[in-house]
Amino acid sequence: MSRTASSGVVAPGRTARPPDGGVRTIAPPFVAAGPSGVAVRDRLKGLTAEDERVLRLVGAHLGSLAARDLKMRCRDGLDHDADRWAARKRELTGVSSSRWAGSITKATHDQWALARGAQHAHVQGLESGVRTLEHRLSLPLGARGAGRAPGGYRSRREWFAKSRRLAALKDRLTGERADRDAGIVHVVRGGKRLAHVRHHLENAELTEQRWRERWEAGRSFLAADGESGKRYGNETIRLTPGGEAALRLPAPLAHLANAPHGRYVLAARVAFQHRGAEWADRIQADRAVAYRIHHDPERDRWYLTASWQRTPARTLPLQAACAQGVIGVDTNADHFAAYRLDAHGNPVGDPKRFGYDLSGTADHRDAQVRHAISRLLHWAKRCGVTAIGIENLDFTAEKAREKHGRKKRFRQLISALPTGRLKARLVSMAAEQDLAIVAVDPAYTSIWGDEHWRKPLTSSKRKMSRHDAAGIAIGRRALGHPIRRRTAPPRDDQSDRRGHRTAQARPGARGREGTRPPVTEPAHDARRRTRTQRTRETSPSNTVRDARSPGSRHQMSLLDTA
Repeated sequence: MSRTASSGVVAPGRTARPPDGGVRTIAPPFVAAGPSGVAVRDRLKGLTAEDERVLRLVGAHLGSLAARDLKMRCRDGLDHDADRWAARKRELTGVSSSRWAGSITKATHDQWALARGAQHAHVQGLESGVRTLEHRLSLPLGARGAGRAPGGYRSRREWFAKSRRLAALKDRLTGERADRDAGIVHVVRGGKRLAHVRHHLENAELTEQRWRERWEAGRSFLAADGESGKRYGNETIRLTPGGEAALRLPAPLAHLANAPHGRYVLAARVAFQHRGAEWADRIQADRAVAYRIHHDPERDRWYLTASWQRTPARTLPLQAACAQGVIGVDTNADHFAAYRLDAHGNPVGDPKRFGYDLSGTADHRDAQVRHAISRLLHWAKRCGVTAIGIENLDFTAEKAREKHGRKKRFRQLISALPTGRLKARLVSMAAEQDLAIVAVDPAYTSIWGDEHWRKPLTSSKRKMSRHDAAGIAIGRRALGHPIRRRTAPPRDDQSDRRGHRTAQARPGARGREGTRPPVTEPAHDARRRTRTQRTRETSPSNTVRDARSPGSRHQMSLLDTA
């Protein structure tokens, strides 16, 4: 991603220097671990009206039990223990079954833990906002920032508005800290956003009936964990190799069963097109598979999702992963900028771009990202590399408006980048193609790439952007090479008397000792020159003498790259 936005703001965590003016420590690259779980989905086609009625009744009944169990878990707070868990499970078993009760309590604990983590992150965000406001309010009006610290506010009116916001944030922070210390979390089954839409149906362009369908679908519970050693890996929701789906009905709804042992067999048939063979191998070996049935009210469709854990592939060492070269990828708001590098860090061929559109619905954004990643992985396989270098981005601490309040476009830019989902997608999809993902520190990649690589690689047939140059910098950092093309010469002269430079062509490279052409462009000197000075400085003898002097500037060929 570019280091600077169109408004001239320095991108977070990338280009800003520490307050002392130095360069912050660069974290070493590492190979990202592969995925540890798999999930596939298929549509339940051919359901009868009775099937849908039974699914809605079961989902509503189990959803009410899940809501009641979540309320009890939130009420226990930090005093929860194994005995309370067992008591809740026994209470649910009488109105459902032991396996349904186990799935409900496990989902409750996962939801409580997720809310607890979100609460902790929210407290950290409030603390960061309070610190930023206090710092900026303590500075004089119009004071300039230093390093990564922002400056003072521009006007007295803005200072007054921010002082009121500081008081509001402090009050909110006090309440959140009290809830965190007491173990109180606030969870809305079905979604807080959808609950608020109920009071603004006209703005959301929804009728009460349509909203009710979404609300019931969000609060429904039809999920069952798998059990290894049981038939087809799941006793509650069973899926046979032939695609027949059946679920064990809760005790109050056992009279709706159409099969022995209180089961209801659906008329639909399931056939997973993606990872179908892997799923079939698991259920035939009676290995655990978890299932979830959910309803999409917008399309009026039912889906079944199967998920299971698998042993992550062994992570390759960094040197082995980059033995055949690497592809450096710079992540931007609308495209991936990729460049192929050989094992020595030299760029090969021309840069590639893989665009995507992050506007629209979440499903559209996710499809765009998956399509761009697929094209990137296919190009990597054609190039013959075994690793892809990408920045380890995290904009969590940079999205608060206290830090970039006036720069609305920049905040929208970093908020629109799905960094977490993008990394998860890339790692999981690359594992299927036997490609390793090397995560590198994103600091200074665009600045140094633009400084050292953009101009040398630009020609009449190749147009380089700062994003393409950043891809080279990311690839070189993944390979363990410095980003700059050559280091500074020895202190006494420009020969190799004191040994080879740390970043130059290998001794066996052809043309490494060739002469470099002198600089032909005029010096960038803003001072006004007299006619005598221009005549003396541009004479042929002076030009030859300056070109041969040890301190003159020379153009470097690509053979000098490391």
